[in-house]
Amino acid sequence: MVEMFAAENGLKGDPRLQAISNAIRVVPHFPKQGIMFQDITTLLLDHKAFKNTVDIFVDRYKDMDISVVAGVEARGFMFGPTIALAIGAKFVPLRKPKKLPGEVIAEAYELEYGSDCLEMHVGAVEAGERAIVIDDLVATGGTLSAAISLLERVGAEVVECACVIGLREVKGQRRLNGKPLYILVEPREIDSC
Repeated sequence: MVEMFAAENGLKGDPRLQAISNAIRVVPHFPKQGIMFQDITTLLLDHKAFKNTVDIFVDRYKDMDISVVAGVEARGFMFGPTIALAIGAKFVPLRKPKKLPGEVIAEAYELEYGSDCLEMHVGAVEAGERAIVIDDLVATGGTLSAAISLLERVGAEVVECACVIGLREVKGQRRLNGKPLYILVEPREIDSC
C-alpha cells in the first residue's frame, strides 16, 4: 500500500487542508475510554470546509476514468454521492448486514475490537469497471480491505482508496493489497485550553 497525504502530493501549503482539519471536532473517550473520536459532523456543518473536502477529491479523480465511487457505511455516504455526481460516476453503497434489499454479496472482516461485515448489491458493479473506495477515516485498514475484496470479487479494478482522515502509518498496511490510499489530513489531537 502506498499512503499519500494530500499535503505531500501536490497540495503542500494548501490552506484548505488546515481548514478541513480545523473543522473536525475531537471527542475524547468516545465511544470508549482512550479513543479520541474524530467527529466529521462538524466538518459537514462548515459549508466551505465540506465543499473543500469534496473539491479536493473531485480534482483528484475527475480525469482517472472512474465509473464507480463505493462509499463505506455510514460516513462514506456523506462524501461519496457528491464526488460520484461531480465526476460522472455511479455511487455504490457498501452497507452493514441486512440493510440492502435484494441479492447481495458479503465480505467479513476483523476489527481491533471484533468483527463486522460489508454487503453490496449483486449487479451494482460490473467486471472491468474502475472504482475508488471512500470513507471518512482509516485506522487499521480492515474496512477498506473488505471493500476492496467485495469490488474485486465482481471483477472491478480498485484504483485507490480515499479517506478524509488517516494515520501517518496505517496499522494494517498489508490489508489493502498494495492499493494506494489517499488521505487529506491526519487525526487531530484534543484542543488545548
